[in-house]
Amino acid sequence: MQYDDLPESSNIEDRRGEGPRGGGGFGGIPGGAGGLSIGTVLVLGLIGWGLGIDPRFLIGGAEILTHEQPRTRAPSQTRPTGTPTDNSGRFVSRVLGSTEAVWKDEFAKRRTGYKTPTLVLFNGETRAACGGTAQSAMGPFYCPSDEKIYLDTSFFKEIETRFRGCEGKACQFSQAYVIAHEVGHHVQKLQGVLTRAHAAQQNAGGRTPGANRIQVQVELQADCLAGIWANKSNERWHLLQPGDVEAALRTAAAIGDDTLQRRAQGRVVPDSFTHGTSEQRQRWFNNGMKQGTEEACDTFAPTAQL
Repeated sequence: MQYDDLPESSNIEDRRGEGPRGGGGFGGIPGGAGGLSIGTVLVLGLIGWGLGIDPRFLIGGAEILTHEQPRTRAPSQTRPTGTPTDNSGRFVSRVLGSTEAVWKDEFAKRRTGYKTPTLVLFNGETRAACGGTAQSAMGPFYCPSDEKIYLDTSFFKEIETRFRGCEGKACQFSQAYVIAHEVGHHVQKLQGVLTRAHAAQQNAGGRTPGANRIQVQVELQADCLAGIWANKSNERWHLLQPGDVEAALRTAAAIGDDTLQRRAQGRVVPDSFTHGTSEQRQRWFNNGMKQGTEEACDTFAPTAQL
């Protein structure tokens, strides 16, 4: 992946080095995760590894998943934003900057403005508006409440070692795909997709197969939007190098629900899917990358083949 020409973003909160508590002031699982049991936290963390929006707040909040009464969500701390100077931070900054340029152009086509998200870099654990705590074990996620993407860059190593989607420098485009996917959720927030999906999931009854299918539609659309970013970025900055797309597709396959479930429990339960199968994630990313249009990403269309 050739990223030297990508524009840098200054919309990054760098909380790395603040320690495992990410600034302190809150406790462990009960306080930081809104009183969730350890079992619920582990389930949510496993879903989070699938690279997507924090599922607690797409399916009506953690209260619906645990049948608890709604709680007031703690606001995330406001920090100065800027451009990191280390290699990993600058890589993230350039990928985020390219997503800003691409989506500003796409939103301008419909004569609307694009409100950029903030990306929070952290180590281990930090405060977030969604549930109080962002943890490395949850994987990268987008929090609609504060419009921030939370990323512990140690996850990049997990792509290579745990998911085995790529090796060495070939992982760079896979890492960029992760960021572009989360930005895709922000695009969905701005376009009202998440609000409509939330309402539809509540009507479907929370943790039902119907609600899960809606979340799959959200996640596959975010994969497709990441494909649009790849398409437009390659046109503008000649981003792609041989093997990049194949590595991203292997990563998409490695984090499909069927692959993760088979690895974790030795069997597949399709009604419980929340992100889509390996084949679906690859196909929808490819749809966006090859066609480069939002029309190609309508996973909610009655005729859409998930």
